[in-house]
Amino acid sequence: MRTPLKRTLIALGAIIGALVLAIAIYLAYVMLSYYRLENNVTLEVEQPADGQQPPLLDTASSPELTVVAANLGFGAYGPDFDFFMDGGTGSVAKSAEYAIQNVNGSAQAIEGLDPDFILFQEVDVDGTRSHHVDEYELLREGFPAFASVFAQNYDSAFLAWPPTSPHGANKAGMATFSAFAVEDALRRSLPISESLSKFLDLDRCYSETRIPTTTGADLVLFNVHLSAYGADASIMEAQRTMLFQDMQRERAAGNHVIAGGDFNHDMIGISNEVYGNQTDTDASWAKPFDFESVPEGFTIAAKAQIDADAFTSAATCRDAGRPYDGANDRWVMDAFIYSDNVECLEQETLDLDFAYSDHNPVYLRFSLLPNA
Repeated sequence: MRTPLKRTLIALGAIIGALVLAIAIYLAYVMLSYYRLENNVTLEVEQPADGQQPPLLDTASSPELTVVAANLGFGAYGPDFDFFMDGGTGSVAKSAEYAIQNVNGSAQAIEGLDPDFILFQEVDVDGTRSHHVDEYELLREGFPAFASVFAQNYDSAFLAWPPTSPHGANKAGMATFSAFAVEDALRRSLPISESLSKFLDLDRCYSETRIPTTTGADLVLFNVHLSAYGADASIMEAQRTMLFQDMQRERAAGNHVIAGGDFNHDMIGISNEVYGNQTDTDASWAKPFDFESVPEGFTIAAKAQIDADAFTSAATCRDAGRPYDGANDRWVMDAFIYSDNVECLEQETLDLDFAYSDHNPVYLRFSLLPNA
């Protein structure tokens, strides 16, 4: 005969067994649904939403050009947002309307720079975390005269964490916009960890967008978002090596090369000092970029300003472990690397005080130099 204690223990054992089984099923689902997109995927170039054909880039009539890089934080990162993977508690945007407001706010601010090219990162097209707002379409509506390219980063399985508000399943990527005709674009898969950490870092890539010019040389834009979570030094080195090899190949072909985006490293090397951060370099996840790895003939715009004692820009990224109160740690993580046949006329952060994202946009005004 079963005593009340035995019945309680049996019930408790059944509950624990069911919970263990549910977790095992969930982990199997996450691992079995994981996949990486193929490398060297040709991307669709979408013509402007206004139906007009963008012009060929004439370097004589457009001697000065502007490119902007902006990580949108999938529309969730208003000043009051913190993120659970950074030590906070937030995981999803407050509402669809909130995500739309943030994406549109960033787009309108960038429009004020009169850009010729825009490199967006963390653009959701169908995500739990962004309430299934198609942010790429929002951007196309915001820049109707621009040709555009979308490079999918990942299509993740449902992340059931945090339990009270799961991050969910998310399909996201990077979007490149051009006021001039685009010849073609390519998605390049970056090396990532093959350990269990890949389920946090997910897939990584960069896109190459080719803009022909009247001189016969192309302007090749690399839209970049390197790894942050779960990446060890060897993975970061492999990602840099691959990116720089592709950039060098294009430069050797006589083309003009600019890589821009979120490099997930301190791109001036001394952000802690410049912005008075509380976390020192050794303890911070925001390590200095390996400046020695930058190939000869290429320049990091912000680092060149630091070296020339001419850097005056606001930070491009804030600590998202807590809501923004003006005293968060800050870094320069969004940057441009350009080839020696590109002249930097101005490099500056568009200081929005992190109103719409945990990143501020950064822009580069430049001209294309004749090949020697």
